[in-house]
This record gives sequence, structure tokens and C-alpha cells, in this order.
Amino acid sequence: MEAINYDLFGDPVLEKNDLRKKYVVPPFSVLDTVSGEWQSRKDMWRGLGINSEIGRKATTFNMYEWNKNNNASEMPPDTSIFDPVLCEIMYKWFAPKRGSILDPFAGGSVRGIVANYLGYDYTGIELREEQVYANMQQGIDIVPDNTPTWIIGDSNNVMDTMDRKFDFIFTCPPYYDLEKYSSDRRDLSHMDEREFNWAYRSIIKKSCILLKDNSFACFVVGNVRNKKGFIRDLVGLTVKSFEDNGVHYYNDLILRQVVGSGSMRADGNMKYKKIVKMHQNVLVFCKGDPKLR
Repeated sequence: MEAINYDLFGDPVLEKNDLRKKYVVPPFSVLDTVSGEWQSRKDMWRGLGINSEIGRKATTFNMYEWNKNNNASEMPPDTSIFDPVLCEIMYKWFAPKRGSILDPFAGGSVRGIVANYLGYDYTGIELREEQVYANMQQGIDIVPDNTPTWIIGDSNNVMDTMDRKFDFIFTCPPYYDLEKYSSDRRDLSHMDEREFNWAYRSIIKKSCILLKDNSFACFVVGNVRNKKGFIRDLVGLTVKSFEDNGVHYYNDLILRQVVGSGSMRADGNMKYKKIVKMHQNVLVFCKGDPKLR
């Protein structure tokens, strides 16, 4: 009788030569969060008690401004919660076992909890004190024997003081002012586009310096519209910023998302020829030779 293997959550794994068994999900360029398998795994992660919403008080444009800027055809987005399954696969695909991870835009607790639950060493930098305290409490509750590290501060300043390098950079920056997390002028989501671009490029430069040779970085980003409805190319800015620092564009993945309210917005959007966005971009970069990782 064939021996039964068990996955992270204690479920039996019987398949032979199955990409899912080896990689969690098949390593294809489209990551399908809509699938039942993805959603089930997401539920298992959340079953650990991860509540990334705690400590988050992001605000969007006020309703009047939102409707005016989007021709009354789109509703404000909910505060985004990072997907734990995406964390799991990015760590397993691109970080060495028990490797060190740096997150310059830490936000909620998900990326840190998943990392240290899997045995990695996560360090996240977050500007908002109340968010860090909420994250730390969840770390103590869920992974008390390997608690993630969160540092309160501005990444542009904190990273200047770091005297170590990391095996993997993994983060999700603000999408310009799509969600505003605080009134702090150091908060990128509170900056105008010119200020944002300067600060963002600076943080990427410092991330590249702190990344070990022959290692990977992953930024989850998405293009967003400005107040006139035209797209701001955050994807292009991210790629150029890494390339300018000698860390090269290596993988381009699409994170397919659930329709949600998209079906209700689609008809109204098409009045102004605006397509409803149903994905995020998962951009992977390599510093050095990927064959040596």
C-alpha cells in the first residue's frame, strides 16, 4: 500500500507527479484565485486566525469625488486584504528554505504570518504604529515560536540603517492614492503623483541594495486611474526602477481575481469605454544569476 503524505494543513496528498503537490499551484503565468482549490486553501490559511483587517483604516476618495472622477460608474474599492495563498507560493517558489524576507510596505499581518508559519524569517517595515501593534499581537497568537518582525517607520529611512541583506524581497506597495492609509506626509498613499514616484523609486533602490546576490524580488502591483480617468503606469514604473538598479525583470504573472462587483460596474463603465479591471500584476525580478539560487 502506498504511503500517505500530508500537506501543510494535514490533508492527505496521494497524487504522483502532480504539479500541485510540488508547487501548491501549477507554476503558470496566470494565477487563478477564482478556482475552488485556491479558495479552499485560502480558507485554510484564514482558519489559522489571520485577520489582516485589524489595524487597517484605509480610506478611499470620498463618494462625491469618487463618482465625479469615475463618471458615477464605479464604486470605491474595499480596503484590500492580501491573499495568503499568493504569499505561500511566492515564498516557496522564490525564497530558499528558512530564508530571510524583507517587506518594505508591510501593511497588514498576512505576509509576515504566512512567512514565519512556513519557517521563514520575515521583517516588515510599516509606517503606522497602530498597524504594527495589531500585527505583532497576531504574530504572538498564531506563530509564538517564530514571531515575525515588524519595524515602525518610513522604509526610506529604516532601510538606510539596516546592516544585513535578505534572501527575498516581497511586498505590495500603495497603488498611488487608490487607498489612503493615513494623513502622514511620509505615507506614499497620501502623496501626489510626482512625490510618490520619487519616494517609490528610492525605496526600490534601497531594496535592491539589501537583496542578496543571485536572489529574487517580487512586487505585487496594479495600474490605476488618475482623477481624469487615465491610467497611471505603476507596473512600468516598477519595472524601470528595478532595471535602473541592475535587478532584472524575470517573471510576469497575472493574478486573476473574483468578479465581485465588476459585473455591476461593467455596463456603466463601457459608456466611457473603460474596461473593468479583474487582475493584479505579480512582477518578479532577479539580482544576479537565477541559476545560482
